[in-house]
Amino acid sequence: MEMDGLFSLGQPSGVLAAPASSAAFTPAADDSPLPVRMRPANIDELVGQEHLLAPGSPLRQLVTGITPMSVILWGPPGTGKTTIAHLVAGASERKFVALSALTAGVKDVRAVIDTARRERRSGGPPTVLFIDEVHRFSKTQQDSLLAAVEDRTVLLLAATTENPYFSVISPLLSRCVLLTLKALGEDEVRALLRRAVVDPRGLGGKVTLSLEAEDHFVRLAAGDVRKALTALEAAAGSAEAQGVAEIDLATAEKAVDVAAVRYDRDGDAHYDVTSAFIKSMRGSDPDAALHWLARMLVAGEDPRFIARRIVIFASEDVGMADPQALLVATAAAQAVQLIGLPECQLNLAQAVVHMATAPKSNTVTTAIGTAMADVRAGRGGAVPAHLRDAHYPGARGLGHGRGYKYPHDDPRGVVTQQYIPDDLLGSDYYRPTDHGAERAVSERVPRLRRIVRGLAAPPRAQPAADASAPTPDRAAGGAPAADASRSSANSEQPASPPAANGSPVAPLPAVSNAPSASLPTVSSSPPAPLPAVRGSSSASLPAVSDSQSASLSAVSGSPQVSVSAVSGSPQVSVSAVSGSPQASLSAVSGSQSDSLPAASSGPSASSPAVDGAEAVDSGEAAGEEQP
Repeated sequence: MEMDGLFSLGQPSGVLAAPASSAAFTPAADDSPLPVRMRPANIDELVGQEHLLAPGSPLRQLVTGITPMSVILWGPPGTGKTTIAHLVAGASERKFVALSALTAGVKDVRAVIDTARRERRSGGPPTVLFIDEVHRFSKTQQDSLLAAVEDRTVLLLAATTENPYFSVISPLLSRCVLLTLKALGEDEVRALLRRAVVDPRGLGGKVTLSLEAEDHFVRLAAGDVRKALTALEAAAGSAEAQGVAEIDLATAEKAVDVAAVRYDRDGDAHYDVTSAFIKSMRGSDPDAALHWLARMLVAGEDPRFIARRIVIFASEDVGMADPQALLVATAAAQAVQLIGLPECQLNLAQAVVHMATAPKSNTVTTAIGTAMADVRAGRGGAVPAHLRDAHYPGARGLGHGRGYKYPHDDPRGVVTQQYIPDDLLGSDYYRPTDHGAERAVSERVPRLRRIVRGLAAPPRAQPAADASAPTPDRAAGGAPAADASRSSANSEQPASPPAANGSPVAPLPAVSNAPSASLPTVSSSPPAPLPAVRGSSSASLPAVSDSQSASLSAVSGSPQVSVSAVSGSPQVSVSAVSGSPQASLSAVSGSQSDSLPAASSGPSASSPAVDGAEAVDSGEAAGEEQP
């Protein structure tokens, strides 16, 4: 039986054995395919694989027979694996036996080994056993080779297009030298095309090849020489039928119009392309991710497999940085189920672009990984009694659910309560980043943990006070003043509004024991009324002649408080009516600040925040942290 016109298999077991002089391969006939006729006659004609052809390299030793060794040739189709087998068969003084893993079985392998053992004992030549597509051998069939390869009863020469680390058993792989063949480059494919056009074994100069057609063959071959030579032979036949002597681009396009796609759904290329696809999305390169998606779709990959990988990616690599990514991925997977190819490629492409351009976070992945590592290590005690199921009769008698606090009963929706086993108290599995939407989560999680674990809130940062003079950022009572930088007023305005004569006016300190009193500046603004607080009837801030206006909280019980800044006047007075002592603030040219004595011990009401200034949360003022 002929096997792709490359070598013959004997009868009845599918084995052909012959002395080295006959090469154990069927000689190429005149009507053999062009790739078969153009096989190199010696190792010097071999094109490509320079990394394996250095003097003293294992490949040269294998061909010349200097050093006996078993070799596995691994590479994509059309890179010269069978050609090397031909060179070994024709150049060495050894017996050569060829098997195909597609048709041979354990019986055939043992027959070759038994024959080789008898001939070796009788002083015959060593036997080289060539097995093409060795990855198709089962584990049992590969096991049958171990002893013979171990003691060199046979020298194994195996060829495979699949990753031998996946397809060849480890004991056999450890007994052989692995040689990796690479896809040929464009220049090497081009050189072989030109050789085939003029070589007598090929077209013998009957036709010529235009540069455009040559480029077309090289591009579509994608490093597969067999593909390029097959297309050349088809185009030569078309040109001969048309009665033309040149293969132009139009003739070449008729011969082959689909590029060779290196992809095998069950092979090594499947894993490599899938890995490149995922890493391109993780690396935020939508263009590369779309390329690998197209590679898989054109090669016939199951779109459901692609959709599953995208759904996994949405949680593994995007996570809480963009929670919408998971919804997009699952929607794309559902669209694949409902629509199918070819239209669902649009849904997949949209999902891929979303994943590649989304902010990235793997905190969900690391969190569950760390938690599972603790569980596998035996950490994690019994479920706390107050968290146990208490719905069945008698559960309360066992203490189940007793003491459980219902979070919704608390105004904040969060209560202090232990949820994790005793030996894992304080474990922080989830550590959010500040990427994308996870930034808000990273600000909320520490507050939630402090409330749940009953920890004290961290002290508020206090700005350092200047020993020489009070700063406008500090209130008299010691509490920080409102952040004026958040006001909509020009951020380049001076901290203290200047008086009419140009000297800066000192800020008004808050009344003693009051949380704070802020004086945000409003440049050239009309008078802004201040609503009265707790019985205060009114408060106003008139500003005359472009003077900076300031806000002052009304004092509890005072019917009216006014602050006036008169152009050119050396003094600004603040009076508190109804029993409050009067305090004056002088704005003297060149002076930096003056202090205002505390009026009464009662707390003063704070003026409302102006233009975005944040008010103090009542819960936080009371010492209760909000989630």
